[in-house]
Amino acid sequence: MLWDSLFSLTNAVAVVAWALLLFAPRRPLTYSAILYAGVGLLCLAYAAMLVALLSGQVDAGPVAGAGQFDPADYSIEGLRKLFLSDGGLVTGWTHYLAFDLFVGLWIARDADGKGFSRLAQAPILLLTFLAGPLGLLIWLAARERRARVAARR
Repeated sequence: MLWDSLFSLTNAVAVVAWALLLFAPRRPLTYSAILYAGVGLLCLAYAAMLVALLSGQVDAGPVAGAGQFDPADYSIEGLRKLFLSDGGLVTGWTHYLAFDLFVGLWIARDADGKGFSRLAQAPILLLTFLAGPLGLLIWLAARERRARVAARR
């Protein structure tokens, strides 16, 4: 139950922050809310879950037959044991949510600074939300020409 609740809570924080990023006016207060109440809160939740898991303060909730996670075993097999637990999965997912939101915030600010319309940003931001590195890669390619022009000034 603990992991289900944390999963729902972290997803809710991320969805609200992404909705602000996509639809709210881009003002300093909006950026601060996304950064601190979104990214910061997700980072704090991640840190708390990671410490609780690695210190053994909470049960990771391993899937039957997965084996016990050993923090010293940083191999594919060792990490598989971690992610074959509710705690490992929710902690890892929170890591993705925090980093993807941070990248999305950077993309939005960078795009605003380079004069990209919100309409042009929306598909890239949605892709970043759904598949972080792919959205970032597309943004890096899309921004290149304007970044070079701005650098020459």
